[in-house]
Amino acid sequence: MPGKKNIDKPRRALAKRYYNAGCQRCPRLAGFLSSVRVRHPEYACRPVPSFGALGSRLLIVGLAPGLHGANATGRPFTGDHAGILLYKTLYKFRFASAPESSPGDDLALKDCAVTNAVKCLPPENKPSAAEVNTCRDFLVHELETVPANGVVLVLGKIAHDSVVRTFGLTPGALPFRHAGEHAIPGGRTLLSSYHCSRYNTQTGRLTPEMFDQVFERARAILR
Repeated sequence: MPGKKNIDKPRRALAKRYYNAGCQRCPRLAGFLSSVRVRHPEYACRPVPSFGALGSRLLIVGLAPGLHGANATGRPFTGDHAGILLYKTLYKFRFASAPESSPGDDLALKDCAVTNAVKCLPPENKPSAAEVNTCRDFLVHELETVPANGVVLVLGKIAHDSVVRTFGLTPGALPFRHAGEHAIPGGRTLLSSYHCSRYNTQTGRLTPEMFDQVFERARAILR
């Protein structure tokens, strides 16, 4: 098909707005991924794309892939402790076809997508401010897919602040708090939650009941 290459060009360009598997824009993160790949050649060790259909009415934004989680499996919140509560709750509120996520399964998200503010694994799970800013280009385009009356649910303050800045607003104007709710441009709603990390769930800072509260509100808005 002589015209196929020309047809695929705009498709590839569009896909790169949301994800670039070969992204090297952050030298520290690219170097760290290379070193992890040597230690764990079986891991994905690349930028992690969103999971679920972009354009869904609910977009969940976490911080970054975990070393033995998304960085290994290539799917957000899959393979480590943080995903246990998230996918169980997504299933409970009818946003997922199953309560667990694992590599190679047939899990499907329903009217929901999951992504991260930073697509690459950062050392010690701590991206720098510059890395968050650099990766925001991808987040901008992901957020653009959320329709009017949709919900953006952010997990943790760093993801919250990055989303807020995406809309040209300041975190001071839309402060982070658990179960916080703000109107954002495009007729959409920003909901915030503590991150479902092992530290937060095991210390009781975030309980399943608190997490349910946020998803109950998301479901109510979408209704």
